[in-house]
Amino acid sequence: MQEKEGKYIFGVVKVGEKGQIVIPRDARKIYDIKPGDALLLLGDQNGMALIKTEIFQSAIDKVMEGLSK
Repeated sequence: MQEKEGKYIFGVVKVGEKGQIVIPRDARKIYDIKPGDALLLLGDQNGMALIKTEIFQSAIDKVMEGLSK
């Protein structure tokens, strides 16, 4: 794992027969990902990103609060 100002390279993962990937241990530790956690898969034409659903929901809640003021 390489780190530069909060940016990481965890290495290469392979997609299995069922489309599954294994999230590297260092990434799971840094982002506190545990078995059973729900992750949201986001993407555009450049790539994909995973985010824990509770973090995404928290951001949406803050935006919605701002709109109601």
